[in-house]
Amino acid sequence: MDQDDRIVLGSSFGTAAAAYAEHRPDYARDAVRWALEGASGARVLDLGAGTGKLTATVLATDVEVVAVEPDSAMLSELRRALPGVRALAGSAEAIPLPDASVDAVVAGNAMHWFDMSVAGAEIARVLAPAGVLAGLWNVMDDRVDWVAGLARVSGSAVIGPRDTPASWRAATAEMHLPKTGEAVRFGSPEQAEFPHGQRRTADSLVATLATRAGMLVMSEREQEATLGRIRGFLASRPETASGEFTLPMLTCVLRVRRL
Repeated sequence: MDQDDRIVLGSSFGTAAAAYAEHRPDYARDAVRWALEGASGARVLDLGAGTGKLTATVLATDVEVVAVEPDSAMLSELRRALPGVRALAGSAEAIPLPDASVDAVVAGNAMHWFDMSVAGAEIARVLAPAGVLAGLWNVMDDRVDWVAGLARVSGSAVIGPRDTPASWRAATAEMHLPKTGEAVRFGSPEQAEFPHGQRRTADSLVATLATRAGMLVMSEREQEATLGRIRGFLASRPETASGEFTLPMLTCVLRVRRL
């Protein structure tokens, strides 16, 4: 993804902040525990925090959390949902925190939007020695037949790189911090996957997919055609045609340690 695409797609979520807050899934607690494993303390920064989906799961592990988010609409939703959390306007490229002020930095479905050539040094700056950086992605488990069919019908603009297990591993295998100077290094990236799921109906799953960045930047005509194909597919499958079902998912984690 080039810089222009990153800016356009990454800035699209504010137009659907309320829907994002309502329909996007939370994160598997075991994944969050693994992400924070070995952190030198209990101060955590949720970077690119969006509406606070990951923030809430991190809070449940009894740590101190500060959230940073660049989009004002997303930040407003986060503050509404989690009024007790310190939530700041800022970005991965300009983090409004002092040096060595957090023990871990996490990012939920957000790290691929960061310009790591700039964000790498900023993250290293705010991390305490022996701190942890972890990116978490909720992906659909396309090892399940109907989920694989949904991915095909939706198209890569809706369910694309990092949205299924195999593509997530490939897309993040080389995603790690660049060298940030002689004084700061990060260790080798580690990957792990944790079972997860989200209770959905056909209508709420369509609403969830409508919050994807690729969908938000489509024309109205393209959106209607894509969502129509998805509705038709879900109506044709016995697993999703009526009532509630569990969308099979994984929370996948990429973790790297500050040396």
